[in-house]
Amino acid sequence: MAEAASRLRSLAEQLLGVPLPVRLRTWDGSEAGPPDAPTLVVRNRRALRRMLFKPGELGLARAWVAGDLDIEGDLYTALDAMAGLVWERGENSRTLAQALRDPEVRAAGRELLKLVGPPIPPAPPREEVRRRRHLHTRRSDKQAISHHYDVGNDFYEIVLGPSMVYSCAYWEDGGSLESAQRDKLELVCAKLGLKEGQRLLDVGCGWGSMAIHAAREHGVSVVGVTLSQEQAVYARKRVADEGLADRVEIRVQDYRDVVDGPYDAISSIGMAEHVGAERYLEYASNLYALLKPGGRLLNHQIARRPQRDETAYETDRFIDAYVFPDGELAPIGTTVTQLERAGFEVRDVESIREHYARTLREWVAGLEADWDRAVRLTSPGRARVWRLYMAACALAFERNRIGVNQVLAVRTPESGRSGLPLRTRTWNS
Repeated sequence: MAEAASRLRSLAEQLLGVPLPVRLRTWDGSEAGPPDAPTLVVRNRRALRRMLFKPGELGLARAWVAGDLDIEGDLYTALDAMAGLVWERGENSRTLAQALRDPEVRAAGRELLKLVGPPIPPAPPREEVRRRRHLHTRRSDKQAISHHYDVGNDFYEIVLGPSMVYSCAYWEDGGSLESAQRDKLELVCAKLGLKEGQRLLDVGCGWGSMAIHAAREHGVSVVGVTLSQEQAVYARKRVADEGLADRVEIRVQDYRDVVDGPYDAISSIGMAEHVGAERYLEYASNLYALLKPGGRLLNHQIARRPQRDETAYETDRFIDAYVFPDGELAPIGTTVTQLERAGFEVRDVESIREHYARTLREWVAGLEADWDRAVRLTSPGRARVWRLYMAACALAFERNRIGVNQVLAVRTPESGRSGLPLRTRTWNS
């Protein structure tokens, strides 16, 4: 009987119709494939059952999170090599249904069934969230935010470092993660034109970094809102330790329930991805209503590339099940259109896509450097989720599959005077 690795490799290539770009090692210790390629370790037959019952990305993710699959060698190289099989299959690539019309492929499928063992679907790892319809009610949004952010502040300190900023940094050559995050916060403040005595609403305030920076460096009064109880407790302590309790208020509150406008400025940094397409115009309209005439919104948001057929677009199944339940990405053009429909005048759009790739690589490095502690603070599965998600996202930004943009929008008064300088990007000087 052939060794499992050789059999599995041959069957996989027949089913996929292309050579496997990685080396395989299977549960019996056998190996097959290019000796200089990263090694995909299939620890047990259960990994195959997971992929057989959920073909594609979700089956692979379940096997990875459960520890049934692993990678030896550089994680980025392996994910990059496998991107064409999982995330970037071209329009001409055959689907599994098409492949199964081929008699040779059907024969390979029967052989694979013999290899996987008992045809019983394994239960998903406990870290998986039941897939829900994207209702984006106050309750469902709070549950989704809690799943992602209430993992533990100590865990996020490992990943994010001292800045505790969970969004794209703004890099200069040779800078540290902490300095790059400080520069990003300052860039946001400069685009908003913050001045002493003004009021700032920070929507999705996280652990309070933007609120603290704006109050300390620019003398503004800040209201920060989050749906995460753990974030709020952490942020309030930071505010108190900085001696800024008279300038910064942190609330556990849905942005739809903020009614104490008007504000001079609003920052929304890495929050709008949680809003959802069905609610986005409502989101934009609510923020517009909370601003004074002449007030500015800085909307910092991840964007996906438009699809030829937008009706066929589906959210990333791994991220939806394990990372951001009910999160949705939209093309930048859609975001700008919705902001304008709400009444905003969009004055500047800046893409900082490459900055996010570098930020994510720094976060992965921080997680890997303190891996054992991260596992103790959460679970082996949860730590594996974060490592895979951040590394895969770094590659997605690098390969231009997704982007991130800062959109500066103004509630322009009826007079038409926006209040912005003639040369808008003076913040870069």
